[in-house]
Amino acid sequence: MIPIASGVRVWIATGHTDMRRGMNSLALLVQEAFTRDPHGGDLYVFRGKSGKLIKILWHDGLGMSLYAKRLERGRFLWPSSADGVVTITPAQLGYLLEGIDWRMPQQTWRPQAAG
Repeated sequence: MIPIASGVRVWIATGHTDMRRGMNSLALLVQEAFTRDPHGGDLYVFRGKSGKLIKILWHDGLGMSLYAKRLERGRFLWPSSADGVVTITPAQLGYLLEGIDWRMPQQTWRPQAAG
């Protein structure tokens, strides 16, 4: 998992992105389309057209990293393309990476009383 420091924002690029893009062209996309600094330490998440592959772009202050994850079954849940760019919390990113609905995660059953 990516060690996310406090204060780091996670940005989701809505719609789909060409997954043939590498870190340089994704960083350029962040800079030009989102008018954000790709070297600022925030995480930028992109999803492919099929919905099975995501890429995360992150600059840690020393260098740029590009992470990729492909689901074997199912699809990553994604906001509609009309939303533009969406920010989520690091906890929601954890749900997203596990293939869980990050918008409204369901809490598992908890006992009401001990014993």
